[in-house]
Amino acid sequence: MHNFKDLKIWQRSMELAKVVYETTAAFPGNEKYGLTSQINRAAVSIPSNIAEGAGRSSSKEFSQFLSIALGSAFELETQLILANSFGLVKEAQLKQLLSQLEQIQKMINSFKKTVSKKSNV
Repeated sequence: MHNFKDLKIWQRSMELAKVVYETTAAFPGNEKYGLTSQINRAAVSIPSNIAEGAGRSSSKEFSQFLSIALGSAFELETQLILANSFGLVKEAQLKQLLSQLEQIQKMINSFKKTVSKKSNV
């Protein structure tokens, strides 16, 4: 079991979720139950799955939750690109968000490999 609050991937994904919420707060009201909700849920899913996995008793289970977190990160990437194409997220803002997201994706993938090695021992 890991203390998820000490994990850099959890800390960074929490920061990203906060920035994503601030970004979607500027979306029009008619998107509240559409893209806004989808984007926010995907952003929250990343640190949530890292935390849930960290609380599991085996490395194999933790690895599965890291896979879910990584999937949510790619889902969020897709949704942010879509929001940009609709004019809801400006290009500069998109680049900044995608840069943060790419770092998190790499960190999750790398950490997942480390955790998976422990489950194979």
